[in-house]
Amino acid sequence: MDHLSDSWTAQPGGRVGAVEYVLRDLREAIIAGVVQVGDRLPSEQALAARYGVSRAVIREVLRVLETRGMTVTRTGRGTFVAAREPARELKFGDYSAADLMEARPHIEVAAAGLAAVRRSEDQIGKLQELQERMEVEQDAAKWVEFDSALHAAIAAASGNPVFADVLDHIRFALAHQSSVINLTPGRRTQSDSEHRAIIAAIARGSVVEAEDSMSFHLDQVREVLLDLTVLDERR
Repeated sequence: MDHLSDSWTAQPGGRVGAVEYVLRDLREAIIAGVVQVGDRLPSEQALAARYGVSRAVIREVLRVLETRGMTVTRTGRGTFVAAREPARELKFGDYSAADLMEARPHIEVAAAGLAAVRRSEDQIGKLQELQERMEVEQDAAKWVEFDSALHAAIAAASGNPVFADVLDHIRFALAHQSSVINLTPGRRTQSDSEHRAIIAAIARGSVVEAEDSMSFHLDQVREVLLDLTVLDERR
């Protein structure tokens, strides 16, 4: 790993810029064979010190590399290089991006529509509170937690426990996906706006608007995932 920079000068874009910089450098090292398949990467602490960034930045980088199949993290042992080239498909835990995007509309669009006619006032209050907290949250990891909670709360408001149980089962994969797509500049702000529209439609009791707003949100997520895949293949 001696080829890596010993320090890093902050780039425009703040934390996202730091993630992109470290990700590019580590990925190029793996593709070039400087770091071999089977090698263990330095610890989060060591990488953070080497690049002059926070451990949170390093964790995001490692999450993206694992999503593309280039590394694997083994509890208690560290992160190891698994492949020299990124996989052609994003993977979040046990599910591919295609798996998730194929299934989510059948669950979440229907859940949003049902929530518009079945939600209680307390449930609307909870959705609005989560939305407000997300819009002012600066910590990316906490925002992802709120995002997961928001989608779970919409499923719960549908009154159908099957929707809630399915989302709970894939919650880790959805959180992983959310943290990765949020590396796209401006995506969190756009997502906040999309969530606002979904919740407003549910509060008005409009089934059609709630379903359309959720469908639009999931379409935007799909577009970001496609863009990330294309961008990765060009690098």
